[in-house]
Amino acid sequence: MTHKKNLPEQQLYLGIMSGTSVDGIDVALININSEADKCKTEFLFGEEFEFEQDLRSNILSLCQTQMTSLQALGELTTQLSLAYADAVNLFIKKHQLNAKHIIAVGCHGQTVFHQPTGQYPFSMQLVNASVISANTGITVVTDFRSMDIALTGQGAPLVPIFHQDLLPVKGDSAQIFLNIGGIANISIVNPKPLSGFDTGPGNVLLDLWIDKVQGCPYDNNGAFAASGQCNEDLLASLFSEDYFTLPPPKSSGRELFNLDWLQQKLSDFTQPISDADIMATLVQLTCKPIVDAIDHFTPGQLLVCGGGAKNQSIMQALQQALPQWQVCSTDEVGISGDFMEAMAFAWLAYRCMNRLPGNDPQVTGASRGEICGSVTRVLNSQ
Repeated sequence: MTHKKNLPEQQLYLGIMSGTSVDGIDVALININSEADKCKTEFLFGEEFEFEQDLRSNILSLCQTQMTSLQALGELTTQLSLAYADAVNLFIKKHQLNAKHIIAVGCHGQTVFHQPTGQYPFSMQLVNASVISANTGITVVTDFRSMDIALTGQGAPLVPIFHQDLLPVKGDSAQIFLNIGGIANISIVNPKPLSGFDTGPGNVLLDLWIDKVQGCPYDNNGAFAASGQCNEDLLASLFSEDYFTLPPPKSSGRELFNLDWLQQKLSDFTQPISDADIMATLVQLTCKPIVDAIDHFTPGQLLVCGGGAKNQSIMQALQQALPQWQVCSTDEVGISGDFMEAMAFAWLAYRCMNRLPGNDPQVTGASRGEICGSVTRVLNSQ
């Protein structure tokens, strides 16, 4: 994208996202043009920064085992926050920006446990805003989920209100955003009212399984899954999980959908199932709850973003199940799919800084809309 000479005059926000897949740190710069109650979000540019391997391994280990010491947890949080700060500084240097012109950084942090229900609901994201702000000199907004959960909401997904701000709705046909990261979530922008929820696993089980059997971090272009066939008995067993029949609002994560969960389901089968067939079945497990959630709407656009948009097995399965729909990546309508969530948290930082609600009760189930996020400043920040 063309670099703009008048950047200092704009409302610039940075967003940082490292999702459930833990596949990298995404940084996106947006400009906000606001007029009265209208808001236009302009994506300027984005970059992905790789995790150091030991940092990624430690995060994944914590998500998988849910066991650590307080010292290790504190050190991991600081190490991750320094990585976020490094990514911001590298981004600013590469794009020849002035940190003083960036109003705030919105950083979601790394989710390691999500428990929005029960006697003591909470959601834990690893991030230390002070570390990021001290090392970048920029105001930082974090802790986006806690207020919504305190108001009896799920704390997720938070991106649907951002999605409805991106494109005009045309007629009565459906307009639905689908983010396929580690967990898949949908934003039903049309028909109104706005709604959205986590449908279930996105790439998380696919990545875990191919890593186990082939030592690859992900199934490139969905090729390995395409070499297998869906095992209907296994799919039925996987889909019998109670989560899939829960009504929205609902959200999930690695606490439920993990390698132990998958292997427990596989242990019920006496006949061996090939690795490729397991992958093909997991593709259908990702797609089936999405299709079940939306196929009763008047066919329209299913706009896919996140890593799953690059998995042809997933995209083909969705199109086959929704033949009258336009199933396409958000890139095809001019919105970056790679940096969608990083953009969203930059936008949510803008909402927080301007004392605007960052949640939608229709989506999360919270008792009301409220300002979401905590602001951390240093003296030389805006």
